[in-house]
Amino acid sequence: MVNKQKVLIVDDDNNIAELISLYLTKECFETMIVYDGESVMGAIGSFEPNLILLDLMLPGIDGYQVCREVRARYSTPIIMLSAKGEIFDKVLGLELGADDYMEKPFDTKELVARVKAVLRRYKPAAEPSAKSHDESVEYPDLIINRTNYSVTYMGKNVDMPPKELELLYFLASSPNHVFTREQLLDQIWGYEYMGDTRTVDVHIKRLREKIKDHESWKISTIWGIGYKFEAKK
Repeated sequence: MVNKQKVLIVDDDNNIAELISLYLTKECFETMIVYDGESVMGAIGSFEPNLILLDLMLPGIDGYQVCREVRARYSTPIIMLSAKGEIFDKVLGLELGADDYMEKPFDTKELVARVKAVLRRYKPAAEPSAKSHDESVEYPDLIINRTNYSVTYMGKNVDMPPKELELLYFLASSPNHVFTREQLLDQIWGYEYMGDTRTVDVHIKRLREKIKDHESWKISTIWGIGYKFEAKK
């Protein structure tokens, strides 16, 4: 029997949380609901979710702080839910490590579709990949493996959310090729994501904080166009 994928729902509105849980359960997900930020870390340890739906307006510790704490220890995908629709709020959420951001009120079917889309792109390191070829790219002091979702930089494992890893892998797979922000948004986030190109800039910024320029390669900005993974031949 195939194990169900688990979704942790973090929302202080019982009606919304139960509705989300109902729709996800119909789609064969296993769910757990917590109603405040203080309970999240303990729930992650006991429930071991594959994805977290995180409301921003929580009592006590807000969703932004919860996201910080989760990202300090886990790479579990996070979709933020919020009534705040300003660009600043979206960018801040993405900078803190969220993989997607949805405004309330939202269509429940769209939420389920986004959950599935994020999970399709994320395969934890423990997941077996028998009979499949290893999808990885290697450069001096850098190994990006999309089969087990791992990045090794300067001999050490670098923990990063799925979207960051996929963006880095995509760029590094086509060295010295310039991609526009629109192309990267389409390739990494796909048609399900109704975001803007600043999402790409936020993720590039986070990658540069974790993966510094190397004498043999670097992530370069092509002003007015986009980005490329520049590798010396």
